[in-house]
Amino acid sequence: MKPLEILVFGASGQIGRNLIRKLTKNNYKVIAVTRNTHQKGYVLKTQGNPGYLEIVELDTFNEDKIRDLFKTCSICINLIGILYEEKKNQFKKIHSSLPTLLAKISKEKNINQFIHMSALGVENALDSEYAASKLEGEKGVRENFENSVILKPSICYSIDDNFTTNFMTLLSRLPLMPLFYNGKTKFAPIHVSDLTEIISKVISNEIKNETIECVGPEELSFKEILKKLLNAINKKRLLVPMPLPVAKMQALFFEMLPSFLQGGRKQLTSDQLKLLKYDNISTKKYKTNLDFKFNRELKYFDKEVLKYSYMWKSGGEFSKIQK
Repeated sequence: MKPLEILVFGASGQIGRNLIRKLTKNNYKVIAVTRNTHQKGYVLKTQGNPGYLEIVELDTFNEDKIRDLFKTCSICINLIGILYEEKKNQFKKIHSSLPTLLAKISKEKNINQFIHMSALGVENALDSEYAASKLEGEKGVRENFENSVILKPSICYSIDDNFTTNFMTLLSRLPLMPLFYNGKTKFAPIHVSDLTEIISKVISNEIKNETIECVGPEELSFKEILKKLLNAINKKRLLVPMPLPVAKMQALFFEMLPSFLQGGRKQLTSDQLKLLKYDNISTKKYKTNLDFKFNRELKYFDKEVLKYSYMWKSGGEFSKIQK
């Protein structure tokens, strides 16, 4: 029996890599789309079972090339997203125009499912360009593929993320950590394995025409998250509330500083600072993964982070030997 073919855009990211591993394990054939096979291909090749993974390079969003990718697929999943704008990567292009185009082609090709990854809490952050582009993308998807499934996760974390790993790096090096908006912004962190399980269940249960908020088992403030990370790496640091005017100046500084001087990515932008004003938890406007009972048991933040936090402890994994 020929395996069902799934087209995945944004395959080389944290969610994409973990999703490929899960889908190929469940005997789906995955066509993984990435912008640079030379940089990302060697990582992707290790994620899928032999014969169940095809890697395709697409360095520009050429409509004709994208259409060719839909020839044999039954399902399309869009995971592409950016946290800040830089050079060719613009919010409108990545979050709005591309999802709309993919939904349109999916409708024309009459594929079974179109699954689009958006973000939680963007409805309230209307002063953020990131949030506005995400909302515009959701609208474009719904208008062009009415049976689409839109997933809206809170912060997704794992050893492959740019969230917990980045903050543990900063917490291990800096004597104090600034708290924006007094660290009161709430999140519902969801582990990447729980999120990929949700996607897998959406596919296997053939769910259509739904918007699903994807949350973890607990709501944590930004300050609580930092405290849990500090506990995981056995560090003590001052968590200092930062006045908003100072925070804005800091964001402007990081925006002007080239990414390669910041570890390859912007540490903070003015738009991200605006986003931090708003809670990143369930809005109650849509169903959540808890309502669908997708996950038998959701993973808790502190327990999962503890599994890979040793890399940021003094002395590494063997920093402390229990007698």
